Amino acid sequence: MEAKFFRFLKIVGVGFKARAESEGRLLYLKLGYSHKVELTVPPAVRVFCFKPNIVCCTGIDKQRVHQFAAAVRSCKSPEVYKGKGIMYIDEVIKKQQGKKSK
Repeated sequence: MEAKFFRFLKIVGVGFKARAESEGRLLYLKLGYSHKVELTVPPAVRVFCFKPNIVCCTGIDKQRVHQFAAAVRSCKSPEVYKGKGIMYIDEVIKKQQGKKSK
């Protein structure tokens, strides 16, 4: 399979990790929940983990690659106060200021 489309995801947070298994068919995510999140990768998409916090979704169908990347991102979307979560590599999260205490 010749991969033409790529989508890189960055996982930010203490203890947040990703692991791809069985030739890019399963993706396991540790996202601070009491359980691991297990995602089955669609047939037209492959998943690679370069580091424990960098995930690459590749494939020949742009719509399926981007849709699976969005499904991974929705498991823990980035929060605006600390910037933790799963975000695209080229995405910029604008942090909000927290509540000021007296």
